[in-house]
Amino acid sequence: MNRRFAPLPLVALLLLAGVGAPARGANAIPAVRAPGAEPLAAALAAEARTTARAARQLGIHVRDLETGTEVLAVAADEPRILASNTKLLTTAAALSAFGPGPLFETRLLARGVVSGGELAGDLAVIGDGDPNISGREHDGDVYAVFRRWAQALAAHGIRRVTGELLLVNGLFPGPRIHPGWPRDQLTSWYSAPVDALTFNDNCVLVQVRPGKQPGDRARVEVQPRLGYFRILNEATTVATRQEARLFVGRAGERDTIVVRGTVAQGTGASEEWVAVADPPAYFGHALAAALAEEGIAVAGRPREVHGLPAGEWEEIARHQSDLLPTIAVTNKKSQNLYAELLLRTLGQRRAGEGSWEKGVQTVSEFLVGMGVSPGSFTLADGSGLARGNRMTPRAMTQLLAAMFASPHGREYVLSLPHSGEAGLRWERRLAEPPYRGNVFAKTGMIRGVSTLSGYAKGRSGKVYAFSILCNEIRGLAEAQRAQDRLLRVLVDRG
Repeated sequence: MNRRFAPLPLVALLLLAGVGAPARGANAIPAVRAPGAEPLAAALAAEARTTARAARQLGIHVRDLETGTEVLAVAADEPRILASNTKLLTTAAALSAFGPGPLFETRLLARGVVSGGELAGDLAVIGDGDPNISGREHDGDVYAVFRRWAQALAAHGIRRVTGELLLVNGLFPGPRIHPGWPRDQLTSWYSAPVDALTFNDNCVLVQVRPGKQPGDRARVEVQPRLGYFRILNEATTVATRQEARLFVGRAGERDTIVVRGTVAQGTGASEEWVAVADPPAYFGHALAAALAEEGIAVAGRPREVHGLPAGEWEEIARHQSDLLPTIAVTNKKSQNLYAELLLRTLGQRRAGEGSWEKGVQTVSEFLVGMGVSPGSFTLADGSGLARGNRMTPRAMTQLLAAMFASPHGREYVLSLPHSGEAGLRWERRLAEPPYRGNVFAKTGMIRGVSTLSGYAKGRSGKVYAFSILCNEIRGLAEAQRAQDRLLRVLVDRG
């Protein structure tokens, strides 16, 4: 096997070649069509004709990052729906604005008098838009951050709180659900509401198990186990898998978990992540439950407020999160909530308002500053769930080239999934040598759309930026196979 195709060769290239040093001196990378079709360009063009059969609206652009020259252009100046390729824009803007280090700080405060282990007063949590308060970085322990807060309270001599648990939540104005999101998917995990007080991805895990006999009521559990959620269980047990038809969701705007249909006898648990309706209430009840587990009782119920009430407040603890792992989850896991919280944080910190509109404005201004033409894109949200996110393939490779040459180029590229990466949607795509590890790219998928944009390293050692935007696809699997065939040509001939 050729040594240049050892595992993660593009990673090695990033480490050794000083990616991130702006050697070319400007963010705007020139796009010039190479005269006289090179063998690579000819091979890509031939494959692109096959790719065109997979989508009624196709757009492709490939750019040589060493020379800045255009290698392939197919409808490269026609805006296409981006789906989750929108996250490439949001994370690029956030990394460029804030750097890879500390970004979010969620604080726990107390006011009142402590005597004999009792706080005669209140607790308050000030939300900062952090998506990382979950079990993702804590071996699955969703209460890990809250347990540390309990330890901090105990260190201050507090074992009981007589007052309220206030949830200060004035950072992001406007609706928690984007108006452009599919209305029939709002209880799905990827449509979780966006809030400055976010816990456990603003989702709960619903587990449904069969009863002992056909006709028995199914058994339903919600994780984490909180008395806050009401469960409406109308599911029953049936004899065979062929009869099983299960629905798990939420009742409208209330945090009532609804389970209907049938589950087969003798099968294991069916699991479904369901988005909650009221993130601050979820956060507060989870915090109260975690404190209770650690021996700290709060008498009052959690209550959302939009500003910190007057009084002498003392900081008890704070949880800080860095941007770099946040964008890695955003891009590798395609976590919509993370992207939307980054977008609204950009709006709040750069444009003075944590709304979708100001977030979109901030990302748009960033793109123009990176040399992307203002007429080549329109944005609606930060994740790509809304269909109003459109961009030309040429503009996408313009951004990718500029980020590759930027001071944070290495961090940006490594935040993307790589071909064959275990545990991700890329795991079975381009997983064999010489392709494994030679493509770092973001997938995108919503109804009728399949997109793929990122970086690929060819046999010559050259690195290319590419964007393959397939709209009105004939089938998801067909579109993805077509994208992969094009990238095989790029790696083999590049």
